Amino acid sequence: MKTIAVYGSSATLPGEKDYEDSLAVGAALAQAGYAVMTGGYAGVMEAASRGAHEAGGHVIGVTTETIENFRGGNLKRNQWVVDEVRHPNLRERLMHLILSADAYVIMPGGLGTLNELVSVWELMRVNEIPQRAIICYGDYWRTMLALMQDSRYIHEDSWSMLQFVDTPAQMIKALSKTS
Repeated sequence: MKTIAVYGSSATLPGEKDYEDSLAVGAALAQAGYAVMTGGYAGVMEAASRGAHEAGGHVIGVTTETIENFRGGNLKRNQWVVDEVRHPNLRERLMHLILSADAYVIMPGGLGTLNELVSVWELMRVNEIPQRAIICYGDYWRTMLALMQDSRYIHEDSWSMLQFVDTPAQMIKALSKTS
């Protein structure tokens, strides 16, 4: 079974568009036969985990004491995680989320999500990891990355590594083309 990493904000709340989109993304991935791997906490990670779990899929949460301590020690993995993989620090967690995935779906998020996107993109660009689908979900990333798109510092070949989708069906179609 292929594993898809879903990256996104921990600040997204149930009922918000990004949460509901992530719930649908998790369900679509599970229905298509993929395992879903997230950072294991709240927000987008919870929604994608929940969507996958409720659709009968396998859910992996990759957690770390570093983030739990940073959040005051009150942060726990979300209830939808079936297999928890713990790492002692953020670096090892990030590398697990990158190296153990067969493709990546990037939901809206902040600095952590941007770090995950850029890390995957750069490692793939320099051929340190195999070419895999990097799917940016929704207008958020189109808007966020638009300022860099005409930059002379990012070669146009690099942009072809990213795919932009707006629906779970488009995401599954993009994944099926690269699987």
